[in-house]
Amino acid sequence: MKRPFTDLPRAGPSSPITLPQEDEEMHQIQRGSDELLSQTGAVSNGSVMSPAPNHADNNNDAKKVKLDTKNPGAPSRVIHIRNIPNEVTEAEIVHLGIPFGKVTNVLVLKGKNQAFLEMSDEVCATTMVNYFTNCTAQLRGRAVYVQFSNHKELKTDQTHSNAQNPSAQAALQAAQALVNQSDTQGGPNTVLRVIVEHMIYPVTLDVLYQIFSRVGKVLKIVTFTKNNTFQALIQYPDVVTAQAAKMTLDGQNIYNACCTLRIEYSKLSNLNVKYNNDKSRDYTNPNLPTGDPALDSALAIGGMPFTGMPLAGVTPTAAALGAAGIRLPGQPSPNCVLLVSNLNEEMVTPDALFTLFGVYGDVQRVKILFNKKDNALVQMSEPHQTQLAISHLDKMKTWGKQIRVTLSKHQTVQLPKEGQPDAGLTKDYSNSPLHRFKKPGSKNYQNIYPPSATLHLSNIPPTVDEEQIKDAFTQAGAVVKAFKFFPHASNIKEDAGEAEEQTGTPTGLVKTPFKDRKMALIQLGSVEEAIGALIKMHNFQLSDSSHLRVSFSKSTI
Repeated sequence: MKRPFTDLPRAGPSSPITLPQEDEEMHQIQRGSDELLSQTGAVSNGSVMSPAPNHADNNNDAKKVKLDTKNPGAPSRVIHIRNIPNEVTEAEIVHLGIPFGKVTNVLVLKGKNQAFLEMSDEVCATTMVNYFTNCTAQLRGRAVYVQFSNHKELKTDQTHSNAQNPSAQAALQAAQALVNQSDTQGGPNTVLRVIVEHMIYPVTLDVLYQIFSRVGKVLKIVTFTKNNTFQALIQYPDVVTAQAAKMTLDGQNIYNACCTLRIEYSKLSNLNVKYNNDKSRDYTNPNLPTGDPALDSALAIGGMPFTGMPLAGVTPTAAALGAAGIRLPGQPSPNCVLLVSNLNEEMVTPDALFTLFGVYGDVQRVKILFNKKDNALVQMSEPHQTQLAISHLDKMKTWGKQIRVTLSKHQTVQLPKEGQPDAGLTKDYSNSPLHRFKKPGSKNYQNIYPPSATLHLSNIPPTVDEEQIKDAFTQAGAVVKAFKFFPHASNIKEDAGEAEEQTGTPTGLVKTPFKDRKMALIQLGSVEEAIGALIKMHNFQLSDSSHLRVSFSKSTI
């Protein structure tokens, strides 16, 4: 996966960038916006004071940068930005200016917590300053102050120009490319149009919220399918945040080598969201109805309003988008608990839900609600597994009833306290040997499919024949319509991933008896019947040392 320019190496302490010391006369006429040139090292903005340490490396190289200091009181195409975070990048500074016009130069004074941004003309600079006069600019969650600089031009000498600073050079090049692109697509907007290409794994509204909220506050999302392609409209509060999201996320993969984001500016300036559900969401109005009376009733009992997953603002990185689960180190985990409602009270058990939801992730705990046994909480091990379960199992008919699967308001499923009556309704599966995805990057992720009438069977010992398997399914209450063994050569190739998952042995090193075991397809009367059969027959003991493994198939017989 390509790295965005924000991940390029930054100039380190060995190459500090500083401003020259000004003579006393120049110091006397300077405004607070350029107070970094004074010897105090303090930055003022009225009554607000932002300390800027007088680092030695910012004083030793006074000749590295030259600034033209004419007409200090007049508007300038050079903008001074104060109170920036210590680790801010040139790219983040450039992000602030891109929505207002072409950015021609950037200078970050990390030791002074300040930066200069040079725009192509004073009109662009004036628009930017005016905008941030009414709307506080933020970098990494910290308020920064945007004002005109006293300097009319930002110059660096040949030896220490931005040509020697890879991150500054990359930021300026990316900015120029984006301006050129805007000439054909239209200018920046608060609403982005997102197209997901090569969507091998399901991408939901909550997955998009999780990703795009890392750049800034997401106001609204609407998802839809057009030309057989999953798309979304995402609205930010201002063009600056939308611009940053487009530059940072365009072309990135949600999961490894697939689900690629293609981002453009929408022609819409505002999204009109009527319902908060799995297709659309207004995060500014969590009280909107879902459009489904039954779901609204269930959410009132044990779920949560569709307000999205609570995520802290985190600076986006390329690594955040490359791994399944899309979670940053140190970031609070998104919700992994599902609310399952409209269950058949007579049929549901913790083990049954563990087996069914285990097709789409590793179930850690299950709790059937004591006072309302047609509702249950299912805790998965990873947030993206909850999305897989929602997309495949929500509204699926199971045990004669159409179940509903949504995110719960709970962050974890609590086990009953010692001595507390539970009647076996809560179970912990964190150490279960039946987890399908316990190895990172498990090959089983490549074989996840929606419920279907055809089941895939594996880990069948050579001593078990077709009639034995069909009889076992018939005794479980299923009507077998068709059955087919896979050819032996196919077994060896396709069973490798499953054998690796069971034994921990890397693919290619698996020896008998796994290579001798058979795989098959069995077709039942309906999808609902197949769901019931999977719940009963997964881990069914076929012999003294073999347990059947069952999953949904994409094929038919």
